[in-house]
Parts: sequence; structure tokens; C-alpha cells
Amino acid sequence: MLTLTYSAVFVGGEIVSLIVQSGPVAKAVLVILLLFSVFSWSVMLSKWATLRRAHQQSGRFLRAFRKAARLEDVAAIAPQFRESPLASVFDGGYTEYRQQGANGGALRMPAVERATQIAASEELTRLERRLPWLATTGSVTPFVGLFGTVWGIIDAFHGLGTAGAATLRAVAPGISEALVTTAAGLAAAIPAVIAYNHFTHSIREFAARMGDFALEFLNAVERDSEQ
Repeated sequence: MLTLTYSAVFVGGEIVSLIVQSGPVAKAVLVILLLFSVFSWSVMLSKWATLRRAHQQSGRFLRAFRKAARLEDVAAIAPQFRESPLASVFDGGYTEYRQQGANGGALRMPAVERATQIAASEELTRLERRLPWLATTGSVTPFVGLFGTVWGIIDAFHGLGTAGAATLRAVAPGISEALVTTAAGLAAAIPAVIAYNHFTHSIREFAARMGDFALEFLNAVERDSEQ
């Protein structure tokens, strides 16, 4: 255990030393990758918390909706579930339903259905907000790191030609410094790609749940209008 700890500290110290000794271009690339990574992690943590609250409140709201005897009862408790996309779909459809009832005349179900679709679309837009940044980070940062690597290798071989010593010992430090940017690019890209795929899958599930709930809500509207 002590040996592993010492090795980790040694490797970490070597990486820090390589970063400190790297050229200005490599340092600029590392700063850019750091900014990408920090913002991506802030998006990931924020999105994870948002989807977690949405999932929990949607489950509770759906149970309350199915237990309620009247739509008015659901409307009274809907504000308690502001983070739930299902509650927003209900609010959009119920608002249209109430407006039709206030104006009199026959119930126009297509209008209520369109209201639920608009609400669902708005919720999807809200859930997908800032998600493209993760896709951008996952696709761009490896190439940014590769640019730093290529530039560092060019600089290393230029220094090798100037020194005139064509040995591995002479060129290895420069190449090692250059490869640090590739590693940094992958370190920024891999978590972003994993998170993007996970969040995209979760949002697709929410889209399906909102579609199913909209149908369930329309059935409840028809029953309520017949009473």
C-alpha cells in the first residue's frame, strides 16, 4: 500500500514537473482544456441534480394524479411539483381545459392535446439546456489536446536539430511534455461524452413518460367533462 502511494505521488510530481517545464503553447492549451473541463463538470453536476429532482417529483406527482378523484384536486397540488415535467404537461393541458370551460361551448380535445404537446416541448427544451456543451467538449477537446501534442513534438524535434544530439535521451523529455496535452484532452472529453450519453438517455425517457402522461391526462379530461 505504501509503495502504491509513493508511486502515485511520484507520478503526480512528474506530471506537474512536465507541465511547469512545458512551453507557452502547451500551457495555453492546458488552460483551455482546464476551462472546458471545469465548465463541463459544472454542467454535469447541475444536470444530474435537475434530472434527479425531476425523476423523484414526477413519480410522486403521477401517484397523486392517479389517486385524485377530480382534476381540480390535482391542480391544487401541482405547484408542489415544479421540478416535474409531468406537472408542467398537466398545467398546460388543464389551463386550456379550464379556459374552454369558462368560455362555454363544446370541449375541443385537439386544442387540449396541442396544449399538452407545447408544454412537453418546453420541458424538453428546459431539460436539454446546456447539454450541447458536453457534446462540444467531448468532440473538441481531444483535438485541442492533439494540437498541443503536435506542436510540442515539432518543438522537441526542432530543439533536437539545434542541439545535434540524435538520441532518445535528448528527445524523450520534449515528447513527454507534448503528450501531456493529449492526456489532458482525453481527461476532459471522456467524462463529458459519458455524461452526455447518460443524460440524453434520461431525457428520452422523460419524453416518453410525458407522451404517455399526456394520453392519460386526455382520458381524465374526457371523464371529467362528462361528469
